[in-house]
Amino acid sequence: MTTGSKHALNWTSILVAIPVGLVATLVTLGFRLVIELINATVFGTQQDVTQAISVYPWYLWPLVVGAGGVIAGLFLRYATAIEQKETVRTDYLEVINARLDAVPTKTSLFRALSSIASIASGASIGKEGPMVQLSALSGSLMGRFCFARLSLRNSDVVAMAAAAGLSSVYHAPLASAIFVAEIAFGISALQRLIPLIVSSGVAVLTMWSLGYKSAIYPFAHAQFDLTPGNMLLTVGVGLLAGLVGWAMIWLIHQSRRRFGQIKSLPFRLGLGGAIVGIMAIATTNILGNGYEVIVAIMAGSFMLKGLLILLALKMIATAISVGSNAVGGLFTPSLLIGAVLGVAVASLASLAGWPVSNTLVFAAVGMGAVLASVSQAPLMAMLMVLEMTLNSSLLFPTMIASVLASMTVYRLQSSSTYPVIKNHFSRSDAKFDFDNGIISQFIVSGAALRPEDTVGKALAVSSLKRERFVYVINETGQFMGAVSMHDISRKVLDKEITLDSPVSCVMDDTFPYVFENQTITEGWDAFARVTLERLPVLNNPRERKYLGALTKTSLIQKAKDFL
Repeated sequence: MTTGSKHALNWTSILVAIPVGLVATLVTLGFRLVIELINATVFGTQQDVTQAISVYPWYLWPLVVGAGGVIAGLFLRYATAIEQKETVRTDYLEVINARLDAVPTKTSLFRALSSIASIASGASIGKEGPMVQLSALSGSLMGRFCFARLSLRNSDVVAMAAAAGLSSVYHAPLASAIFVAEIAFGISALQRLIPLIVSSGVAVLTMWSLGYKSAIYPFAHAQFDLTPGNMLLTVGVGLLAGLVGWAMIWLIHQSRRRFGQIKSLPFRLGLGGAIVGIMAIATTNILGNGYEVIVAIMAGSFMLKGLLILLALKMIATAISVGSNAVGGLFTPSLLIGAVLGVAVASLASLAGWPVSNTLVFAAVGMGAVLASVSQAPLMAMLMVLEMTLNSSLLFPTMIASVLASMTVYRLQSSSTYPVIKNHFSRSDAKFDFDNGIISQFIVSGAALRPEDTVGKALAVSSLKRERFVYVINETGQFMGAVSMHDISRKVLDKEITLDSPVSCVMDDTFPYVFENQTITEGWDAFARVTLERLPVLNNPRERKYLGALTKTSLIQKAKDFL
């Protein structure tokens, strides 16, 4: 798998997301404070408006809410007038979807003031809209002034801030991230989740109706304490899980390569089983998928030395079984390896004097992290741990560890255990290259004449190059326009010109062109507006020097890698 900093998934975006999330949260808190101050001024109390409005007689309530609506309408009218005059898009979702440069500051602020007036006066609307809009604005400003030199689109920073703002409103980080991805980015794959969710839900309901109502892993009683020590340890588990996942993928690859030399499948699987059986002499806990072992680990039945031995042997045994083509999944083995890793790391940290409140909760954190690193599906991993344990306190640390583990494997340029993941990343890289590449990468040489050259020479060049248009440049190489072979032929037949006439008499000085520093997407848009197969490429708008041509075929070939 080819990876690099050019991809949208890189450490720059991860690190930028941290301050963006912090600022976005402070913005939402500031918005809440403004509402509370207005309530205290208007109603003389910090209570919610549903109770605060009772300080006035009931017959004044329509006036209070109505007055707020009037004020809100004034602010909104001003914002709308600016939008119509300057033809800007204020809504953060539109900014993200259209990949625009920035969220408009003035209109966002006036829309926020309008919302404040409505909310403070008791209108039946939620606070989340303006909060997220202002969060998105803060992200836009940070992207323009703090991160302008980084290889990040401003719309990507806006998306981070919007997700953070929504998360700070509802305390739902996962749902907020999915919302921005699905709605703003328009990821069609997420829409396919709907039938999958329905079928999965039916399966769970069926299991419940048959009496299987308990969590897969009895871990609902444990509580993950959000202490600095636990969070730093979570980061460590996530990074180590990434290395373990990378090692697992490498071991499986090596095992498959060596077992692949054995042509007989029965012998291949038999040999693999025999090797695993020999290893089981050391500990039978490496056999099977590891479900019961995970339960025992969560119950604290393993000592540190046993955990470390089990970690090494289970990784090797799993690689041998998978490499010998044994039919089965990697989920539960990955979960067991993760549970062992999490508790082992937490136990070592505790022995070293690190403040660990409960070493066993890191079994679940490690489960999600290793599963994410091996499968390259962190969203699935964190949700799976949450649903298998029915322990909501594990969601946040599992999110952190799963993302770090998945990022670590990805940056180590390791392929996934699922080949389709490689295809997804390849298409994503191709799309990223298309969106961020520039036209200068695709310039080809093209014929060009001087204004004084004859029409006959233009026809000869066109016939030789098989081009419908020949470009015209002056003595300094500046682009002047183009001549059409169709126009020349028609005018020669109509005897309006002769073959000795200069091409300047049939030159089109409004012929479309592109610049070398424009993006491939802009070149694609330029072709969409015309019926041409080639467009002249100029160096810049000031000098307008002719450099060559851009062909539609080259862009199509570039686009086919992700279409």
